[in-house]
Amino acid sequence: MLAVEEARNRILAAFSPLQAEQVSLTESLGRVIATDVKSRRTQPPTAVSAMDGYAVRAADVANPPVALDIIGHAPAGGAHHGTVGPGQCVRIFTGGPVPAGADAIVIQEDTEADGDKVTVKVSVPEAHYIRPAGLDFNEGEVGLEAGRVMTARDVGFAAAMNVPWLMVHRKPRVAILATGDEIVMPGDPLGPNQIVSSNSLTLAATLQACGGDPILLGIAPDDRDVLAAMAEGARGADMLVTTGGASVGDHDLVQSVLGDLGMELDFWRIAMRPGKPLIFGTIGDTPVLGLPGNPVSTVVCALIFMLPVLEKMLGIASENRPRLTARLKTPLGKNDQREDYLRARLEHDDSGSLLAVPFGKQDSSMLSRMARADCLIMRAPFAPAAASGDIVEYLPIPDGTIRV
Repeated sequence: MLAVEEARNRILAAFSPLQAEQVSLTESLGRVIATDVKSRRTQPPTAVSAMDGYAVRAADVANPPVALDIIGHAPAGGAHHGTVGPGQCVRIFTGGPVPAGADAIVIQEDTEADGDKVTVKVSVPEAHYIRPAGLDFNEGEVGLEAGRVMTARDVGFAAAMNVPWLMVHRKPRVAILATGDEIVMPGDPLGPNQIVSSNSLTLAATLQACGGDPILLGIAPDDRDVLAAMAEGARGADMLVTTGGASVGDHDLVQSVLGDLGMELDFWRIAMRPGKPLIFGTIGDTPVLGLPGNPVSTVVCALIFMLPVLEKMLGIASENRPRLTARLKTPLGKNDQREDYLRARLEHDDSGSLLAVPFGKQDSSMLSRMARADCLIMRAPFAPAAASGDIVEYLPIPDGTIRV
């Protein structure tokens, strides 16, 4: 059986970032930037006042109180085009351009106006309450780097940089094919030995939430010809993901049928729990990831193998991520030869320390516990028993925040 890390590396090696496409700024939320976004302007474009008050020469107010002549006004969006000379000042408002000759701002609370004169009651240093040109950013400066997922704040930042269009990575198109006579779609009539299909819908929602474009091909019965015909629907997709039929058995047809379609198999067993039976190969230019049919195994394998692939296609830099750790709340027994992924909740103790709380029952058929889990506790093969308070590494489960 293949180690998890080696399997993930072999899968990732088959993918590259997808080509870029141009979208408007209003459509960029949640998209992944393909090329650095550079500012098209300097902000502020000139020195401006940070407060409402008076633009003065600092030398004139060195020995307060001092009476100055008001020679004009500089509102935000306007300007005073004259020059401030000795004994003069300009009434200015937040965001107003600092007029020539002035080198400081006195806030209005420290003054007393009387007609066209104002008495300044305090001294101020040069540059006091002045925002210099380019304080925020400069024209040509990289504001948003490639590989970043656009947030609402980034949209505002790009707008401030006067950027109306962005180059983003195309959303990966992932075809999803569920298999098996025993499963039916939610709401359909159930036979005595059938179960409701959840895997394809879980995968589609996960892909959509994380930036992919899912293509649901439906449920293929245990019929070679029908399965082959439905698998053909993946042509043109960036990846085909199947669920079920990955293990050895009389009715597990996925490997055999996909092989007839020309799939070159790389591997099909992983030293992990849950999720041992996992297929990876290619049909022509289309990579194929065959996930187990067990619902929890499907979710776990999707988190470990499918999401890193999605991120690579989206151009998201995933290297050098910090290891996430927590203290174990309850003890764990020693592990066997397979890497283990335990469903767990995260909580904080009275001191604020993060605790990982594994569910007592880890049966891989229990989708309810998978739904309530915050993370997967990762345990290496042959890991010794762990006591309460020991540090464990965990993999967070995405919260479902949608990238558009």
